[in-house]
Amino acid sequence: MVLLSGGSGTRLWPLSNGVRSKQFLKLLDAPGGGKESMVQRIYRQIRESKLPVHLSIVTSLAQRDPLINQLGGGVEIIAEPERRDTFPAIALAGQYLKLCKGCTGDTTVVVMPIDPYTETKYFDAIKTMVEELKHTQADIVLMGIKPDGPSTKFGYIIPDKNAPYDRASRRVANFAEKPAKDKAAEYISCGALWNGGVFAFKLGYIDAVAGKYIKAGQYDDVLAQYGSLPKISFDYEVVEKAKSVRVVKFDGLWSDLGTWESLCREIGQNCIGKVVADKSTENTNIINELSVPVVCMGVKNAVIAASPDGIFVGDKSKSAAIKECVEKLERYPMYEERRWGEYTVLEMQTLPDGTKTLTKSLKFSDGAMLSYQSHKLRDEIWTCTGGHGKIIIDSKVSDFSIGDTVAVRAGQKHAIKAVKDLRIIEVQIGSDISEADVVRYPLQ
Repeated sequence: MVLLSGGSGTRLWPLSNGVRSKQFLKLLDAPGGGKESMVQRIYRQIRESKLPVHLSIVTSLAQRDPLINQLGGGVEIIAEPERRDTFPAIALAGQYLKLCKGCTGDTTVVVMPIDPYTETKYFDAIKTMVEELKHTQADIVLMGIKPDGPSTKFGYIIPDKNAPYDRASRRVANFAEKPAKDKAAEYISCGALWNGGVFAFKLGYIDAVAGKYIKAGQYDDVLAQYGSLPKISFDYEVVEKAKSVRVVKFDGLWSDLGTWESLCREIGQNCIGKVVADKSTENTNIINELSVPVVCMGVKNAVIAASPDGIFVGDKSKSAAIKECVEKLERYPMYEERRWGEYTVLEMQTLPDGTKTLTKSLKFSDGAMLSYQSHKLRDEIWTCTGGHGKIIIDSKVSDFSIGDTVAVRAGQKHAIKAVKDLRIIEVQIGSDISEADVVRYPLQ
């Protein structure tokens, strides 16, 4: 099974940003208490469903670290060399399975999004898709979601009305991409289903399609040619061109939680974080990730969300349009998860002489390690504000505990390993502050 993890992080701003898409927000109630993200929820559900599958995740380089942070180091990640679309991503996964895992053309592949909000029956439908692929010899089997109304947010799968109801799947006659509301209602009256973005096919089928664009004997060749794959959706490039497509209907709990309004229906509580709301505040969700409190009085039918990236206040019914406003902003992610932990930007500034500074608060997971690296254009000053760890500077290892301060000059190789509860304030100073200014080295 291949999970697709993408997204630009605009519809749930300011909690989501360019590197922290909606699937990473820990806002859903977890079974054992506490909160979990959409990623953690779906990953848990797949394991609990006991689907006999090998799991891989296709994602961008920017999302690789958050996935490792939330799911653990054992997760298998297929990283795109560059962001494109779902066809290149799925083609890349197919080549990975073929060239790196030794899978044959007869291997069944199921591709699904990493962030649907759903229930156990969803995974039963996936099992049915696999069975239908085997017994019908279709090119592709899709999952169609039974609509709860004529939504304009989703594409529609239109089954063949003349096809017999002799199997758990039906032949597909046509597709419609996000129609107007009246047209969507017409499609639904004819039995149309929402396109849930779940596909089952044989590896050889997608291998043949990818072969029209790339020729590769090794996986590194695929990565080098990735940019030659057309930037197009899997639906347009593959599904709508297939000769034999069938659909399995899923009738149950399903949402993509793609807007504040839909997410607020599922997060379980109205106030999260340091929030005080009076009794006259009605049907309002307040989520505060800042250390300062949010006080709300007399607000109705609204969403209030505060994070290091900004503050959003809006009517729930209008919140789906936030993308248009956020895209006008010049944004630098103020919060990011990394495989070693997470950081929050405290301050960015440019001094009169052109020198740039960036101050971050770093929180490390116990046992995690910042890679051995150096920078050409900046110095870094570390102050330990909690816990303890080890620092390595030009191969010299030292203890690092609360109150210790160390300066790392441009060109010096350095690394950090957390032992317990390690917290650091990092100040970067240089002519350019860029994530690209890093050279990594093997640690001897």
